Amino acid sequence: MALKFGTDGVRGIANTELTPEFTLALGRAAAQTLGGGRFVIGRDPRRSGDLLEAALTAGLLSQGADVLALGVVPTPGVSYVVRTTGASAGVVISASHNPMQDNGIKFFGPDGKKLADATEAQIQSNLGNDFARPAGGGVGKLTQDSGSVAAYADFLVATLGETTLAGLKLVIDGANGAASFLAKPLLERLGAEVVAIHCEPDGVNINESCGSTHAEGLAARTKIEGADAGLAFDGDADRVILADRHGRIFDGDRILLTGALWWKLDTVVGTVMSNMGLELALQTAQVRLERANVGDRYVAELLETTRARLGGEQSGHILFPQLSPAGDGLLTALQILKIVQDSGRDLATWYDNMTTLPQKLINVAVRERDGWEADSAIMSAILETEKSLEGRGRLLVRASGTEKLIRVMAEAPSEGEVLQVCEHVANVIREARGA
Repeated sequence: MALKFGTDGVRGIANTELTPEFTLALGRAAAQTLGGGRFVIGRDPRRSGDLLEAALTAGLLSQGADVLALGVVPTPGVSYVVRTTGASAGVVISASHNPMQDNGIKFFGPDGKKLADATEAQIQSNLGNDFARPAGGGVGKLTQDSGSVAAYADFLVATLGETTLAGLKLVIDGANGAASFLAKPLLERLGAEVVAIHCEPDGVNINESCGSTHAEGLAARTKIEGADAGLAFDGDADRVILADRHGRIFDGDRILLTGALWWKLDTVVGTVMSNMGLELALQTAQVRLERANVGDRYVAELLETTRARLGGEQSGHILFPQLSPAGDGLLTALQILKIVQDSGRDLATWYDNMTTLPQKLINVAVRERDGWEADSAIMSAILETEKSLEGRGRLLVRASGTEKLIRVMAEAPSEGEVLQVCEHVANVIREARGA
């Protein structure tokens, strides 16, 4: 079965699910749907990137589109180049934080934003079409370019204004991914002393027990080094998780709170997975939390609707719409370090502004993931639990978008209570619809 667009492009196991044949067809369909012109392509360093880039490029060129190939670059770097060079679209070949055997393809429009669902659906519907092929001078042209990546780095530096990172010692974890070649020289250019770990990609070690999904290693190293902060990126560097000098982890919720407090915001956009501890801390500061569905594209949409200046996910995928339409781990790290420098306060002093409520997630295997909302036993258990947690915690029940699973997530003041209420609702779902 052909792959389909999900919440962040098309993903699958490279060369078995995400094949060169499919990728060639995807390139052709994208060129037709998005109108040809020039496409900017970037990728992370996983081994299958070369294979898929070649196939995607061939598909685009065969339809008369030109290609500007950036090589290994963070996902937001592609967004930057697209919106600053008048390109028709951008394409990133990456599976983000997924294991190296996976890969993915995601598109940006000329404004540097991810494509709307309707546009992705049109590309999907064009996959099987046999488009006419130009010949001779009508075939597209491939250009290799690295200067645009330098321009992206200049943009990042400019977001700090007069602030430098002089006097800071930082540990960075590049996840053996797209930030590996850029993060250290960028931070050193700004005056920081940098200790780099997991910045030696070999094509197969991306995200392997490192990066933002394994930030405990960075946190421990930050404490050992006596560094002011640690920065852990994911494979395509569109997200970051921080650590303070004590080895405590700053996830996306704490990053959002730090920005909201320093910039004195009135609204912040999170997701349905944002910890209630963030909501309570923001309430204390008289800041409203708006919750979007999971996925940075939905955060971006709600940011536009509410005109808020800051939004993001627990995973460290943070958006600053006044600076960039794309989530950007390097940009996020720089903005938080700018707060540290401008406030004169160590990152560790910002940690206790929020108390994270214990959270539990149970995935319940079900016969079918549709129609569960009509089950009276399930809805009764949900309403009963929500009433018991009102003002103190939270319950979220939702179906997986891709698997036959119902996800039950609960937050409560204590580990014991959160486990109890989560298992109670999960057991009701198992009895009613379990596989």
